[in-house]
Amino acid sequence: MTAMLVHATTVAIDGAAILLLGPSGSGKSDLALRLIDRGAVLVSDDYTVLARGDDRLLATAPATISGKIEVRGLGIIAVERTSDVPVVLAVRLDRPVERMPVPTTADYDGITIPEIAIDPFELSAPIKVELALRHAREAS
Repeated sequence: MTAMLVHATTVAIDGAAILLLGPSGSGKSDLALRLIDRGAVLVSDDYTVLARGDDRLLATAPATISGKIEVRGLGIIAVERTSDVPVVLAVRLDRPVERMPVPTTADYDGITIPEIAIDPFELSAPIKVELALRHAREAS
């Protein structure tokens, strides 16, 4: 697989990358900021490069935006960053949120990862992401 560019903001928690997927204005950067405030580290804001590494999917930032995040009302801000982090979870911010969802997955070049849908603007959104990550790690 050659590297692919996806419209996702990505953060890492304890060495696991979480793709926050959705169009512009869907809350990717806002949710990432709240996760960063809780201890996550930025991988990439708005666009993420995905590449297959053996049996893992690795996330990194395009060189032009590495270590930068857009904060609406403040502009582009430099933050701590990491790269080449294995992707463990995909979070859709552009899909209806079901009360009791059926587990779903996303496939990237033959690598399957768990996928959930949440409302990024709920106060509990960062906690839901952390719980989903914990569940994904326990299931693998």
